[in-house]
Amino acid sequence: MSTTASSARAPLITPVLVAGSVILMIGFAVRASFGVFQIPIAEEFGWARTEFSLAIAIQNLAWGFGQPLFGAIADRFGDRKAIVGGAILYALGLVLSSFAVQPWQHQTLEILVGFGIAGTGFGVILAIVGRAAAPENRSMALGIGTAAGSAGQVIGAPVAEILLQYYSWQIVFVIFAVVILCSLFALPFLRSPKLASRAELEESMGTVLARAFRDPSYTLIFLGFFSCGYQLAFITAHFPAFVTELCGPIDQTGMLAAIGIRTTSALGAVSIGVIGLFNIIGTVLAGWLGKRYTKKYLLAGIYLARTVTSAVFILLPITPASVLIFSAVMGALWLATVPLTSGLVAYIYGLRYMGTLYGFVFLSHQIGGFLGVWLGAKMYDLNGDYTLVWWIGVGVGAFSALVLLPVRERPLTAQTA
Repeated sequence: MSTTASSARAPLITPVLVAGSVILMIGFAVRASFGVFQIPIAEEFGWARTEFSLAIAIQNLAWGFGQPLFGAIADRFGDRKAIVGGAILYALGLVLSSFAVQPWQHQTLEILVGFGIAGTGFGVILAIVGRAAAPENRSMALGIGTAAGSAGQVIGAPVAEILLQYYSWQIVFVIFAVVILCSLFALPFLRSPKLASRAELEESMGTVLARAFRDPSYTLIFLGFFSCGYQLAFITAHFPAFVTELCGPIDQTGMLAAIGIRTTSALGAVSIGVIGLFNIIGTVLAGWLGKRYTKKYLLAGIYLARTVTSAVFILLPITPASVLIFSAVMGALWLATVPLTSGLVAYIYGLRYMGTLYGFVFLSHQIGGFLGVWLGAKMYDLNGDYTLVWWIGVGVGAFSALVLLPVRERPLTAQTA
């Protein structure tokens, strides 16, 4: 039987994809909930909005610097070691944070959480999924894996909001730490072959990285991912508080109240879940489209759509209806960039060191995330609103849409030849 005939019948849904999706879903459910803790923690200790926001910003930055590190650990020493190490750091950071009473303690401990997310997040898991998938299924498998993170986001913030009604935020942090460790039960199913060409296997990591760093397209992909991190981290960290404070009143006889959403605080938490729900559709669709169309043009279109959506939302009155519409539209665009960006990296630079190569690209995403969270809090404390930070997000989104257009979407070895 030929390799082509065998791969043509390769299943899309495999144990590797399911197990990887479970780990991503659990990890991102916890990560997506941090914005819900913004007001409870600030009110308990009388902190300015900047204090806990800086902790979340540092978490994003640590995640960014940790991603190429854990990608390299996975590529060099094994995927499971990277995942176990990440889960332990993630849980330890949450448990220790539950004892923190000073801003600097939260900010320091979020470094552990950020590194933990790196070890259990996209950079490591999607590399495993990409290697395990047949070439014709790879883009779709990456989309499904990314959508699993969105499924976690659907439940993460609302579950945190519910738990906070019964437990202190400290206890909720400990509960989430236990849940993170439980995700390791999926590890036995993560057996991924190292699908790579003979030439890729013979090349060292340093050789492949040096070739990528010299390629202008790699730099453009790196720069383009910045706005994704800025927009996503800002909304995840600040949107629940933004909605709580600025949204118009909820009709107590209307449909939202009938389903239990009676306060703007509850609406803020639910809006993060709505983003995650629609992101499941968006990421799977992006994975399907990535197999059929040029990835760089799809990415540019997503960034342009985000730019227009954000501009329209902030220009119109903030009402419960506009919040839910914005959440649905932005959700469809939310992580749709991830399967396309990771797929673009794998297509141009190969699978052997995909975890490390995507990890460095993801660093740009998290630098943007750090600035989105930190600037959101800083501008709020200075101006009393988030308007300027929204417009910066509009600007960087337009920048990403333009910077991706010159990318040469061909395998680098073919370009050299």
